[in-house]
Amino acid sequence: MKDTTRNTIKLFWRYAGTERKLGLVCYLGFTVSFVIGLVPPLFYKKFFDLLESSIGNPAAIATDLIRIVLIVLGLNLVKQAIFYLAALTFNRFQPRTLERMDNDNFDYLHGHSFNFFVNRFVGSIVRKANRLLSSFENTQDRLAFDFLPLVVRIVVVSVVLFSWYPLIGALTLGWLVLFLGLSYVFAMYRLKYDLENARIDSEASGYLADTVTNQQNVKLFSAAAAESQGFRAITSRLRQKLTFVYDLNARFESVQSMLMAALELAVFFIAIRQWEAGQLSIGDFALIQAYLIAVLLNIWQFGHMVQRVYRDLANAEEMTDMLMLPHEVQDKRGAKALAVSRGEVRFEHVTFAYHKTRAVVRDFSLAVAPGEKIGLVGPSGAGKTTIVGLLFRFFDKDAGKILIDGQDVADVTQGSLRRAMAFVPQDPVLFHRTLKENIRYGQAHASDEEVGAAARAAHCDEFITRLPNGFDTYVGERGVKLSGGERQRVAIARAILKNAPILVLDEATSSLDSHVEAMIQDALARLMEGKTTIVIAHRLSTINKMDRIVVVEDGRIKEEGAHADLLKQQDGLYQKLWSLQAGGFIG
Repeated sequence: MKDTTRNTIKLFWRYAGTERKLGLVCYLGFTVSFVIGLVPPLFYKKFFDLLESSIGNPAAIATDLIRIVLIVLGLNLVKQAIFYLAALTFNRFQPRTLERMDNDNFDYLHGHSFNFFVNRFVGSIVRKANRLLSSFENTQDRLAFDFLPLVVRIVVVSVVLFSWYPLIGALTLGWLVLFLGLSYVFAMYRLKYDLENARIDSEASGYLADTVTNQQNVKLFSAAAAESQGFRAITSRLRQKLTFVYDLNARFESVQSMLMAALELAVFFIAIRQWEAGQLSIGDFALIQAYLIAVLLNIWQFGHMVQRVYRDLANAEEMTDMLMLPHEVQDKRGAKALAVSRGEVRFEHVTFAYHKTRAVVRDFSLAVAPGEKIGLVGPSGAGKTTIVGLLFRFFDKDAGKILIDGQDVADVTQGSLRRAMAFVPQDPVLFHRTLKENIRYGQAHASDEEVGAAARAAHCDEFITRLPNGFDTYVGERGVKLSGGERQRVAIARAILKNAPILVLDEATSSLDSHVEAMIQDALARLMEGKTTIVIAHRLSTINKMDRIVVVEDGRIKEEGAHADLLKQQDGLYQKLWSLQAGGFIG
Protein backbone atom coordinates (compact mmCIF):
# COMPACT_ATOMS: atom_id res chain seq x y z
CA MET A 1 0.00 0.00 0.00
CA LYS A 2 1.37 3.40 -0.94
CA ASP A 3 2.24 5.92 1.77
CA THR A 4 -0.31 8.36 0.36
CA THR A 5 -3.03 5.68 0.55
CA ARG A 6 -2.09 5.03 4.18
CA ASN A 7 -2.21 8.75 4.85
CA THR A 8 -5.66 8.95 3.28
CA ILE A 9 -6.93 6.08 5.44
CA LYS A 10 -5.44 7.74 8.55
CA LEU A 11 -7.06 11.02 7.56
CA PHE A 12 -10.47 9.36 7.14
CA TRP A 13 -10.07 7.52 10.44
CA ARG A 14 -9.14 10.71 12.25
CA TYR A 15 -12.21 12.56 11.04
CA ALA A 16 -14.50 9.62 11.76
CA GLY A 17 -13.11 9.70 15.30
CA THR A 18 -14.15 13.33 15.79
CA GLU A 19 -17.72 12.10 16.33
CA ARG A 20 -16.73 8.91 18.15
CA LYS A 21 -19.87 8.52 20.27
CA LEU A 22 -22.26 8.93 17.36
CA GLY A 23 -20.13 6.59 15.27
CA LEU A 24 -20.10 3.86 17.92
CA VAL A 25 -23.87 4.10 18.41
CA CYS A 26 -24.73 3.88 14.71
CA TYR A 27 -22.25 1.08 13.90
CA LEU A 28 -23.29 -0.90 16.97
CA GLY A 29 -26.93 -0.49 15.91
CA PHE A 30 -26.18 -1.65 12.38
CA THR A 31 -24.26 -4.67 13.72
CA VAL A 32 -27.14 -5.72 16.00
CA SER A 33 -29.67 -5.34 13.19
CA PHE A 34 -27.55 -7.44 10.80
CA VAL A 35 -27.13 -10.17 13.45
CA ILE A 36 -30.88 -10.26 14.10
CA GLY A 37 -31.41 -10.52 10.33
CA LEU A 38 -29.55 -13.85 10.38
CA VAL A 39 -31.74 -15.40 13.09
CA PRO A 40 -34.92 -16.08 10.95
CA PRO A 41 -33.22 -18.86 8.87
CA LEU A 42 -32.85 -20.83 12.13
CA PHE A 43 -36.64 -20.69 12.51
CA TYR A 44 -37.07 -21.55 8.82
CA LYS A 45 -35.14 -24.76 9.56
CA LYS A 46 -37.52 -25.59 12.40
CA PHE A 47 -40.51 -24.65 10.19
CA PHE A 48 -39.54 -27.10 7.43
CA ASP A 49 -38.54 -29.80 9.90
CA LEU A 50 -42.03 -29.60 11.41
CA LEU A 51 -43.58 -29.86 7.96
CA GLU A 52 -41.46 -32.90 7.18
CA SER A 53 -42.36 -34.61 10.45
CA SER A 54 -46.11 -33.99 10.16
CA ILE A 55 -46.83 -35.45 6.73
CA GLY A 56 -50.37 -36.87 6.85
CA ASN A 57 -51.31 -34.88 9.98
CA PRO A 58 -50.90 -31.10 9.25
CA ALA A 59 -53.42 -29.97 11.87
CA ALA A 60 -51.14 -31.16 14.67
CA ILE A 61 -48.45 -28.57 13.89
CA ALA A 62 -50.55 -25.64 12.57
CA THR A 63 -50.25 -23.72 15.84
CA ASP A 64 -46.47 -24.24 15.99
CA LEU A 65 -46.08 -23.07 12.39
CA ILE A 66 -48.08 -19.89 13.06
CA ARG A 67 -45.99 -19.22 16.17
CA ILE A 68 -42.78 -19.53 14.09
CA VAL A 69 -44.15 -17.16 11.46
CA LEU A 70 -45.04 -14.60 14.16
CA ILE A 71 -41.57 -14.93 15.73
CA VAL A 72 -39.95 -14.32 12.32
CA LEU A 73 -42.22 -11.33 11.79
CA GLY A 74 -41.32 -9.97 15.22
CA LEU A 75 -37.60 -10.42 14.56
CA ASN A 76 -37.90 -8.56 11.26
CA LEU A 77 -39.78 -5.70 12.95
CA VAL A 78 -37.15 -5.44 15.71
CA LYS A 79 -34.37 -5.58 13.12
CA GLN A 80 -35.96 -2.80 11.07
CA ALA A 81 -36.57 -0.63 14.14
CA ILE A 82 -32.93 -0.94 15.27
CA PHE A 83 -31.69 -0.32 11.73
CA TYR A 84 -33.89 2.78 11.46
CA LEU A 85 -32.56 4.22 14.72
CA ALA A 86 -28.98 3.45 13.66
CA ALA A 87 -29.61 5.11 10.29
CA LEU A 88 -30.95 8.24 12.02
CA THR A 89 -27.77 8.36 14.10
CA PHE A 90 -25.67 7.80 10.97
CA ASN A 91 -27.52 10.68 9.31
CA ARG A 92 -26.10 12.95 12.00
CA PHE A 93 -22.70 11.31 12.27
CA GLN A 94 -21.81 11.57 8.59
CA PRO A 95 -22.79 15.23 7.89
CA ARG A 96 -20.95 16.38 11.00
CA THR A 97 -17.72 14.66 9.98
CA LEU A 98 -18.10 15.97 6.42
CA GLU A 99 -18.65 19.50 7.71
CA ARG A 100 -15.56 19.30 9.91
CA MET A 101 -13.43 17.97 7.04
CA ASP A 102 -14.76 20.60 4.63
CA ASN A 103 -13.99 23.42 7.06
CA ASP A 104 -10.53 22.08 7.90
CA ASN A 105 -9.72 21.68 4.20
CA PHE A 106 -10.72 25.28 3.58
CA ASP A 107 -8.56 26.55 6.43
CA TYR A 108 -5.55 24.40 5.54
CA LEU A 109 -5.66 25.34 1.85
CA HIS A 110 -5.74 29.04 2.69
CA GLY A 111 -2.83 28.48 5.05
CA HIS A 112 -0.61 27.63 2.09
CA SER A 113 1.72 30.30 0.80
CA PHE A 114 1.14 32.65 -2.11
CA ASN A 115 3.66 30.61 -4.09
CA PHE A 116 1.58 27.43 -3.62
CA PHE A 117 -1.36 28.89 -5.52
CA VAL A 118 0.81 30.45 -8.21
CA ASN A 119 2.02 26.98 -9.20
CA ARG A 120 -1.41 25.26 -9.31
CA PHE A 121 -4.64 25.50 -11.27
CA VAL A 122 -7.51 26.81 -9.17
CA GLY A 123 -9.98 24.47 -10.92
CA SER A 124 -7.86 21.42 -10.09
CA ILE A 125 -7.58 22.41 -6.42
CA VAL A 126 -11.36 22.79 -6.13
CA ARG A 127 -11.95 19.49 -7.94
CA LYS A 128 -9.51 17.67 -5.66
CA ALA A 129 -11.11 19.14 -2.53
CA ASN A 130 -14.57 18.06 -3.70
CA ARG A 131 -13.32 14.58 -4.58
CA LEU A 132 -11.82 14.17 -1.10
CA LEU A 133 -15.19 14.91 0.53
CA SER A 134 -17.01 12.64 -1.91
CA SER A 135 -14.48 9.87 -1.28
CA PHE A 136 -14.83 10.20 2.49
CA GLU A 137 -18.62 10.05 2.24
CA ASN A 138 -18.53 7.06 -0.10
CA THR A 139 -16.06 5.21 2.12
CA GLN A 140 -18.28 5.71 5.17
CA ASP A 141 -21.25 4.36 3.20
CA ARG A 142 -19.26 1.31 2.05
CA LEU A 143 -18.20 0.52 5.62
CA ALA A 144 -21.70 0.88 7.06
CA PHE A 145 -23.77 -0.76 4.33
CA ASP A 146 -21.39 -3.13 2.53
CA PHE A 147 -18.37 -4.11 4.62
CA LEU A 148 -20.04 -4.33 8.05
CA PRO A 149 -22.96 -6.58 6.95
CA LEU A 150 -20.52 -8.78 5.03
CA VAL A 151 -18.29 -9.27 8.10
CA VAL A 152 -21.30 -9.96 10.34
CA ARG A 153 -22.78 -12.50 7.93
CA ILE A 154 -19.47 -14.28 7.35
CA VAL A 155 -18.84 -14.59 11.10
CA VAL A 156 -22.37 -15.73 12.00
CA VAL A 157 -22.72 -18.10 9.05
CA SER A 158 -19.26 -19.61 9.65
CA VAL A 159 -20.01 -20.22 13.35
CA VAL A 160 -23.40 -21.86 12.60
CA LEU A 161 -22.16 -23.98 9.71
CA PHE A 162 -19.07 -25.14 11.60
CA SER A 163 -21.15 -25.99 14.64
CA TRP A 164 -23.85 -27.95 12.81
CA TYR A 165 -22.28 -28.96 9.49
CA PRO A 166 -18.46 -29.08 9.93
CA LEU A 167 -17.67 -30.31 6.40
CA ILE A 168 -19.86 -27.71 4.70
CA GLY A 169 -18.54 -25.03 7.09
CA ALA A 170 -14.91 -25.86 6.28
CA LEU A 171 -15.63 -25.86 2.54
CA THR A 172 -17.45 -22.52 2.74
CA LEU A 173 -14.77 -20.87 4.87
CA GLY A 174 -11.97 -22.07 2.56
CA TRP A 175 -13.91 -20.75 -0.44
CA LEU A 176 -14.44 -17.40 1.30
CA VAL A 177 -10.72 -17.02 1.99
CA LEU A 178 -9.92 -17.79 -1.67
CA PHE A 179 -12.63 -15.47 -3.01
CA LEU A 180 -11.78 -12.55 -0.73
CA GLY A 181 -8.06 -12.97 -1.38
CA LEU A 182 -8.53 -12.91 -5.15
CA SER A 183 -10.84 -9.90 -4.90
CA TYR A 184 -8.30 -8.00 -2.82
CA VAL A 185 -5.40 -8.83 -5.14
CA PHE A 186 -7.45 -7.67 -8.11
CA ALA A 187 -8.45 -4.45 -6.35
CA MET A 188 -4.81 -3.67 -5.55
CA TYR A 189 -3.79 -4.44 -9.13
CA ARG A 190 -6.47 -2.07 -10.39
CA LEU A 191 -5.51 0.69 -7.94
CA LYS A 192 -2.60 1.96 -10.04
CA TYR A 193 -4.98 2.48 -12.97
CA ASP A 194 -7.48 4.28 -10.74
CA LEU A 195 -4.70 6.61 -9.58
CA GLU A 196 -3.77 7.34 -13.18
CA ASN A 197 -7.42 8.01 -14.05
CA ALA A 198 -7.71 10.43 -11.11
CA ARG A 199 -4.57 12.25 -12.26
CA ILE A 200 -5.86 12.60 -15.83
CA ASP A 201 -9.25 13.73 -14.54
CA SER A 202 -7.55 16.48 -12.50
CA GLU A 203 -5.53 17.43 -15.57
CA ALA A 204 -8.76 17.81 -17.55
CA SER A 205 -10.29 19.94 -14.78
CA GLY A 206 -7.22 22.16 -14.67
CA TYR A 207 -7.20 22.56 -18.46
CA LEU A 208 -10.89 23.48 -18.44
CA ALA A 209 -10.44 25.99 -15.60
CA ASP A 210 -7.43 27.55 -17.34
CA THR A 211 -9.30 28.05 -20.61
CA VAL A 212 -12.39 29.43 -18.84
CA THR A 213 -10.22 31.90 -16.90
CA ASN A 214 -8.56 32.92 -20.18
CA GLN A 215 -11.73 32.79 -22.29
CA GLN A 216 -11.07 36.35 -23.54
CA ASN A 217 -7.67 35.31 -24.91
CA VAL A 218 -9.25 32.20 -26.47
CA LYS A 219 -11.65 34.45 -28.36
CA LEU A 220 -9.13 37.20 -29.21
CA PHE A 221 -6.72 34.72 -30.75
CA SER A 222 -9.43 32.53 -32.36
CA ALA A 223 -7.97 29.61 -30.44
CA ALA A 224 -11.19 27.77 -29.54
CA ALA A 225 -10.49 24.96 -32.02
CA ALA A 226 -6.91 24.52 -30.82
CA GLU A 227 -7.94 24.53 -27.14
CA SER A 228 -10.74 22.08 -27.90
CA GLN A 229 -8.22 19.80 -29.55
CA GLY A 230 -5.97 20.01 -26.50
CA PHE A 231 -8.87 19.18 -24.17
CA ARG A 232 -10.02 16.29 -26.38
CA ALA A 233 -6.53 14.82 -26.27
CA ILE A 234 -6.78 14.63 -22.47
CA THR A 235 -10.32 13.19 -22.44
CA SER A 236 -9.27 10.66 -25.10
CA ARG A 237 -6.52 9.37 -22.80
CA LEU A 238 -9.04 9.20 -19.96
CA ARG A 239 -11.50 7.24 -22.13
CA GLN A 240 -8.81 4.71 -23.10
CA LYS A 241 -7.80 4.19 -19.47
CA LEU A 242 -11.42 3.83 -18.32
CA THR A 243 -12.18 1.32 -21.08
CA PHE A 244 -9.20 -0.78 -20.03
CA VAL A 245 -10.35 -0.73 -16.38
CA TYR A 246 -13.94 -1.61 -17.31
CA ASP A 247 -12.67 -4.58 -19.35
CA LEU A 248 -10.65 -5.74 -16.34
CA ASN A 249 -13.81 -5.62 -14.25
CA ALA A 250 -15.77 -7.66 -16.77
CA ARG A 251 -13.13 -10.40 -16.82
CA PHE A 252 -12.93 -10.61 -13.05
CA GLU A 253 -16.73 -10.70 -12.68
CA SER A 254 -16.72 -13.76 -14.94
CA VAL A 255 -14.21 -15.43 -12.61
CA GLN A 256 -16.39 -14.49 -9.63
CA SER A 257 -19.48 -16.05 -11.22
CA MET A 258 -17.68 -19.32 -11.86
CA LEU A 259 -16.35 -19.47 -8.29
CA MET A 260 -19.82 -18.87 -6.86
CA ALA A 261 -21.38 -21.53 -9.07
CA ALA A 262 -18.66 -23.98 -8.01
CA LEU A 263 -19.38 -23.33 -4.31
CA GLU A 264 -23.12 -23.90 -4.69
CA LEU A 265 -22.56 -27.14 -6.62
CA ALA A 266 -20.05 -28.43 -4.07
CA VAL A 267 -22.21 -27.55 -1.04
CA PHE A 268 -25.33 -29.14 -2.49
CA PHE A 269 -23.43 -32.25 -3.57
CA ILE A 270 -22.22 -32.73 0.03
CA ALA A 271 -25.66 -31.88 1.45
CA ILE A 272 -27.42 -34.40 -0.79
CA ARG A 273 -24.96 -37.14 0.22
CA GLN A 274 -25.50 -36.34 3.90
CA TRP A 275 -29.29 -36.24 3.40
CA GLU A 276 -29.10 -39.69 1.79
CA ALA A 277 -27.23 -40.86 4.88
CA GLY A 278 -29.95 -39.39 7.12
CA GLN A 279 -27.63 -36.73 8.52
CA LEU A 280 -29.56 -33.72 7.13
CA SER A 281 -33.24 -32.79 7.11
CA ILE A 282 -35.27 -30.60 4.76
CA GLY A 283 -34.95 -27.84 7.35
CA ASP A 284 -31.17 -28.15 7.18
CA PHE A 285 -31.34 -27.64 3.41
CA ALA A 286 -33.44 -24.49 3.94
CA LEU A 287 -30.98 -23.12 6.54
CA ILE A 288 -27.90 -23.84 4.41
CA GLN A 289 -29.50 -22.33 1.31
CA ALA A 290 -30.63 -19.20 3.19
CA TYR A 291 -27.17 -18.66 4.63
CA LEU A 292 -25.44 -19.31 1.32
CA ILE A 293 -27.68 -16.79 -0.42
CA ALA A 294 -27.06 -14.23 2.33
CA VAL A 295 -23.29 -14.65 2.05
CA LEU A 296 -23.11 -14.91 -1.73
CA LEU A 297 -25.18 -11.77 -2.26
CA ASN A 298 -22.75 -9.85 -0.07
CA ILE A 299 -19.62 -11.58 -1.28
CA TRP A 300 -20.55 -10.76 -4.88
CA GLN A 301 -20.48 -7.11 -3.88
CA PHE A 302 -17.18 -7.47 -2.03
CA GLY A 303 -15.05 -7.18 -5.14
CA HIS A 304 -17.01 -4.13 -6.26
CA MET A 305 -16.82 -2.68 -2.76
CA VAL A 306 -13.03 -3.08 -2.53
CA GLN A 307 -12.63 -1.60 -6.00
CA ARG A 308 -14.86 1.35 -5.18
CA VAL A 309 -13.12 1.94 -1.84
CA TYR A 310 -9.68 1.96 -3.43
CA ARG A 311 -10.97 4.06 -6.32
CA ASP A 312 -12.28 6.54 -3.76
CA LEU A 313 -8.94 6.42 -1.97
CA ALA A 314 -7.22 7.04 -5.30
CA ASN A 315 -9.52 9.99 -6.00
CA ALA A 316 -8.70 11.41 -2.58
CA GLU A 317 -4.94 10.99 -2.76
CA GLU A 318 -4.12 14.17 -4.66
CA MET A 319 -5.93 16.23 -2.04
CA THR A 320 -4.33 14.19 0.73
CA ASP A 321 -0.94 15.17 -0.70
CA MET A 322 -1.94 18.83 -0.40
CA LEU A 323 -3.12 18.36 3.17
CA MET A 324 0.10 16.50 4.07
CA LEU A 325 2.24 19.19 2.42
CA PRO A 326 3.58 21.45 5.21
CA HIS A 327 2.77 25.13 4.86
CA GLU A 328 5.70 26.85 3.24
CA VAL A 329 5.22 29.97 5.37
CA GLN A 330 4.31 29.28 9.00
CA ASP A 331 4.01 31.25 12.20
CA LYS A 332 6.71 30.40 14.70
CA ARG A 333 5.62 28.63 17.86
CA GLY A 334 4.57 31.31 20.32
CA ALA A 335 4.57 34.06 17.68
CA LYS A 336 3.07 37.30 18.99
CA ALA A 337 0.93 39.88 17.26
CA LEU A 338 2.76 42.72 15.55
CA ALA A 339 2.46 46.00 17.46
CA VAL A 340 2.89 49.02 15.17
CA SER A 341 3.47 52.29 17.01
CA ARG A 342 5.56 54.28 14.51
CA GLY A 343 5.57 52.40 11.21
CA GLU A 344 9.32 52.11 10.59
CA VAL A 345 10.26 49.48 7.98
CA ARG A 346 13.78 48.09 7.62
CA PHE A 347 15.25 45.57 5.19
CA GLU A 348 18.63 44.31 6.42
CA HIS A 349 20.76 42.34 3.94
CA VAL A 350 17.75 40.46 2.56
CA THR A 351 18.36 37.74 -0.03
CA PHE A 352 15.73 35.64 -1.79
CA ALA A 353 15.68 33.18 -4.71
CA TYR A 354 12.68 31.44 -6.26
CA HIS A 355 13.06 27.65 -6.00
CA LYS A 356 16.56 28.27 -4.63
CA THR A 357 17.86 28.66 -8.18
CA ARG A 358 16.85 32.08 -9.53
CA ALA A 359 18.10 34.86 -7.29
CA VAL A 360 15.74 37.83 -7.36
CA VAL A 361 16.73 39.88 -4.30
CA ARG A 362 20.42 40.15 -3.39
CA ASP A 363 21.72 41.59 -0.12
CA PHE A 364 18.97 44.22 -0.14
CA SER A 365 19.05 46.82 2.65
CA LEU A 366 16.63 49.72 2.99
CA ALA A 367 15.38 51.79 5.92
CA VAL A 368 12.00 53.54 5.61
CA ALA A 369 11.39 56.07 8.35
CA PRO A 370 7.97 56.33 10.03
CA GLY A 371 5.61 58.26 7.78
CA GLU A 372 8.15 58.39 4.92
CA LYS A 373 6.93 58.05 1.32
CA ILE A 374 9.19 55.82 -0.75
CA GLY A 375 9.01 55.29 -4.51
CA LEU A 376 10.35 51.91 -5.68
CA VAL A 377 11.32 51.92 -9.36
CA GLY A 378 13.42 49.93 -11.77
CA PRO A 379 13.27 47.87 -14.96
CA SER A 380 10.88 44.92 -15.27
CA GLY A 381 12.24 41.92 -13.38
CA ALA A 382 14.31 44.07 -11.06
CA GLY A 383 12.65 42.51 -7.99
CA LYS A 384 10.30 45.32 -6.88
CA THR A 385 7.20 43.14 -6.49
CA THR A 386 9.22 40.40 -4.79
CA ILE A 387 10.54 42.89 -2.22
CA VAL A 388 6.96 43.85 -1.35
CA GLY A 389 5.96 40.16 -1.27
CA LEU A 390 8.71 39.52 1.28
CA LEU A 391 7.43 42.42 3.39
CA PHE A 392 3.95 40.87 3.44
CA ARG A 393 5.63 37.49 4.02
CA PHE A 394 3.97 35.85 1.03
CA PHE A 395 7.20 33.84 0.99
CA ASP A 396 10.13 33.65 3.40
CA LYS A 397 13.47 35.26 2.72
CA ASP A 398 16.58 33.10 2.42
CA ALA A 399 18.78 35.47 4.46
CA GLY A 400 18.64 38.77 6.29
CA LYS A 401 15.91 40.44 8.31
CA ILE A 402 12.80 42.50 7.65
CA LEU A 403 11.79 44.62 10.65
CA ILE A 404 8.73 46.72 11.42
CA ASP A 405 9.25 48.93 14.44
CA GLY A 406 12.13 46.65 15.40
CA GLN A 407 10.06 43.45 15.22
CA ASP A 408 11.18 40.76 12.78
CA VAL A 409 8.25 39.90 10.51
CA ALA A 410 9.29 36.24 10.81
CA ASP A 411 8.62 36.36 14.56
CA VAL A 412 5.07 37.76 14.47
CA THR A 413 1.80 36.21 13.34
CA GLN A 414 1.05 36.51 9.65
CA GLY A 415 -2.47 37.75 10.37
CA SER A 416 -1.30 40.66 12.53
CA LEU A 417 1.46 41.51 10.02
CA ARG A 418 -0.96 41.82 7.12
CA ARG A 419 -3.57 43.65 9.19
CA ALA A 420 -0.94 46.37 9.75
CA MET A 421 -0.55 46.97 6.01
CA ALA A 422 -2.85 47.94 3.15
CA PHE A 423 -2.08 46.98 -0.44
CA VAL A 424 -3.47 48.30 -3.72
CA PRO A 425 -2.30 46.09 -6.60
CA GLN A 426 -1.87 47.07 -10.21
CA ASP A 427 -4.53 44.60 -11.33
CA PRO A 428 -6.99 44.12 -8.44
CA VAL A 429 -8.99 40.88 -8.28
CA LEU A 430 -12.42 41.13 -6.66
CA PHE A 431 -14.74 38.54 -5.16
CA HIS A 432 -17.90 37.60 -7.00
CA ARG A 433 -19.84 39.48 -4.35
CA THR A 434 -21.50 42.88 -4.12
CA LEU A 435 -19.56 46.12 -4.37
CA LYS A 436 -20.41 46.81 -0.74
CA GLU A 437 -18.96 43.46 0.36
CA ASN A 438 -15.82 43.98 -1.71
CA ILE A 439 -15.15 47.42 -0.23
CA ARG A 440 -16.00 46.21 3.29
CA TYR A 441 -13.29 43.56 2.90
CA GLY A 442 -10.95 46.31 4.10
CA GLN A 443 -12.72 46.38 7.47
CA ALA A 444 -15.20 43.59 8.16
CA HIS A 445 -17.25 45.50 10.75
CA ALA A 446 -17.43 48.83 8.94
CA SER A 447 -20.88 50.45 8.79
CA ASP A 448 -22.65 51.25 5.54
CA GLU A 449 -21.84 54.92 6.15
CA GLU A 450 -18.12 54.16 6.48
CA VAL A 451 -18.21 52.06 3.31
CA GLY A 452 -19.94 54.89 1.48
CA ALA A 453 -17.41 57.44 2.72
CA ALA A 454 -14.49 55.27 1.54
CA ALA A 455 -16.19 54.81 -1.86
CA ARG A 456 -16.63 58.57 -2.23
CA ALA A 457 -13.02 59.22 -1.25
CA ALA A 458 -11.91 56.79 -3.98
CA HIS A 459 -14.45 58.30 -6.42
CA CYS A 460 -16.23 54.93 -6.72
CA ASP A 461 -19.59 56.64 -6.25
CA GLU A 462 -19.31 58.10 -9.73
CA PHE A 463 -19.88 54.70 -11.35
CA ILE A 464 -21.72 52.95 -8.51
CA THR A 465 -24.64 55.41 -8.63
CA ARG A 466 -25.12 54.57 -12.30
CA LEU A 467 -25.56 50.86 -11.58
CA PRO A 468 -29.14 49.56 -11.22
CA ASN A 469 -28.45 47.95 -7.84
CA GLY A 470 -25.86 50.43 -6.63
CA PHE A 471 -23.69 49.06 -3.83
CA ASP A 472 -25.61 45.77 -3.99
CA THR A 473 -24.42 45.06 -7.55
CA TYR A 474 -22.51 41.79 -7.99
CA VAL A 475 -19.20 42.36 -9.77
CA GLY A 476 -18.76 38.91 -11.37
CA GLU A 477 -15.94 36.41 -10.93
CA ARG A 478 -12.65 38.26 -10.32
CA GLY A 479 -14.63 41.51 -10.88
CA VAL A 480 -15.04 41.01 -14.65
CA LYS A 481 -18.23 43.12 -14.75
CA LEU A 482 -16.18 46.20 -13.90
CA SER A 483 -13.58 47.96 -15.99
CA GLY A 484 -9.94 47.90 -14.93
CA GLY A 485 -10.20 51.47 -13.63
CA GLU A 486 -13.36 50.69 -11.67
CA ARG A 487 -11.73 47.67 -10.05
CA GLN A 488 -8.76 49.80 -9.14
CA ARG A 489 -10.96 52.40 -7.49
CA VAL A 490 -12.70 49.67 -5.48
CA ALA A 491 -9.28 48.44 -4.33
CA ILE A 492 -8.33 51.98 -3.30
CA ALA A 493 -11.63 52.35 -1.40
CA ARG A 494 -10.86 49.07 0.36
CA ALA A 495 -7.43 50.41 1.40
CA ILE A 496 -8.95 53.70 2.57
CA LEU A 497 -11.42 51.77 4.72
CA LYS A 498 -8.69 49.56 6.15
CA ASN A 499 -6.70 52.63 7.25
CA ALA A 500 -3.56 50.60 8.05
CA PRO A 501 -0.41 52.39 9.29
CA ILE A 502 1.70 51.02 6.41
CA LEU A 503 0.56 51.42 2.81
CA VAL A 504 1.87 49.69 -0.31
CA LEU A 505 0.76 50.79 -3.79
CA ASP A 506 1.66 48.91 -6.95
CA GLU A 507 1.02 51.43 -9.75
CA ALA A 508 -2.40 51.99 -8.20
CA THR A 509 -3.59 54.38 -10.93
CA SER A 510 -2.34 52.49 -13.98
CA SER A 511 -5.85 51.66 -15.25
CA LEU A 512 -7.32 55.16 -14.81
CA ASP A 513 -7.81 57.84 -17.39
CA SER A 514 -6.16 61.22 -16.84
CA HIS A 515 -9.28 62.92 -15.45
CA VAL A 516 -10.04 60.20 -12.89
CA GLU A 517 -6.35 59.75 -12.09
CA ALA A 518 -6.06 63.38 -11.02
CA MET A 519 -8.95 62.88 -8.58
CA ILE A 520 -7.57 59.58 -7.29
CA GLN A 521 -4.11 61.05 -6.81
CA ASP A 522 -5.74 63.57 -4.49
CA ALA A 523 -7.50 60.71 -2.63
CA LEU A 524 -4.25 58.78 -2.40
CA ALA A 525 -2.45 61.84 -1.05
CA ARG A 526 -5.00 62.03 1.78
CA LEU A 527 -4.73 58.25 2.29
CA MET A 528 -0.92 58.47 2.61
CA GLU A 529 -1.02 61.21 5.24
CA GLY A 530 0.70 59.98 8.39
CA LYS A 531 1.39 56.54 6.89
CA THR A 532 4.61 54.84 5.94
CA THR A 533 4.18 54.34 2.20
CA ILE A 534 5.97 52.27 -0.42
CA VAL A 535 4.90 52.91 -3.99
CA ILE A 536 5.96 50.57 -6.80
CA ALA A 537 5.95 52.74 -9.90
CA HIS A 538 6.34 52.05 -13.59
CA ARG A 539 5.30 55.56 -14.61
CA LEU A 540 7.89 57.74 -12.93
CA SER A 541 5.64 60.79 -13.13
CA THR A 542 3.45 59.25 -10.41
CA ILE A 543 6.21 59.22 -7.77
CA ASN A 544 8.27 62.35 -8.45
CA LYS A 545 6.90 63.94 -5.27
CA MET A 546 7.89 61.05 -3.02
CA ASP A 547 10.21 61.81 -0.10
CA ARG A 548 12.73 59.42 -1.58
CA ILE A 549 13.01 57.29 -4.69
CA VAL A 550 14.81 53.95 -4.57
CA VAL A 551 16.03 52.57 -7.88
CA VAL A 552 16.33 48.77 -7.95
CA GLU A 553 18.22 46.70 -10.51
CA ASP A 554 18.94 42.95 -10.33
CA GLY A 555 17.57 42.80 -6.81
CA ARG A 556 19.91 45.47 -5.45
CA ILE A 557 19.60 49.19 -4.76
CA LYS A 558 21.27 50.97 -7.63
CA GLU A 559 20.46 54.56 -6.67
CA GLU A 560 18.35 56.43 -4.14
CA GLY A 561 17.44 60.03 -3.43
CA ALA A 562 14.91 62.72 -4.25
CA HIS A 563 13.57 63.05 -7.79
CA ALA A 564 15.51 66.23 -8.58
CA ASP A 565 18.77 64.84 -7.19
CA LEU A 566 18.49 61.61 -9.18
CA LEU A 567 17.91 63.54 -12.40
CA LYS A 568 21.22 65.34 -11.86
CA GLN A 569 23.19 62.09 -11.91
CA GLN A 570 24.60 61.85 -15.41
CA ASP A 571 24.39 58.33 -16.84
CA GLY A 572 22.32 57.33 -13.80
CA LEU A 573 19.69 54.59 -14.27
CA TYR A 574 16.85 56.81 -13.03
CA GLN A 575 17.90 59.64 -15.35
CA LYS A 576 17.89 57.20 -18.30
CA LEU A 577 14.48 55.82 -17.40
CA TRP A 578 13.07 59.33 -17.04
CA SER A 579 14.43 60.36 -20.41
CA LEU A 580 12.99 57.28 -22.11
CA GLN A 581 9.54 57.68 -20.67
CA ALA A 582 8.44 61.20 -21.44
CA GLY A 583 5.31 60.36 -19.44
CA GLY A 584 5.06 56.80 -20.74
CA PHE A 585 5.92 53.43 -19.22
CA ILE A 586 9.10 51.61 -18.49
CA GLY A 587 9.85 48.88 -21.01
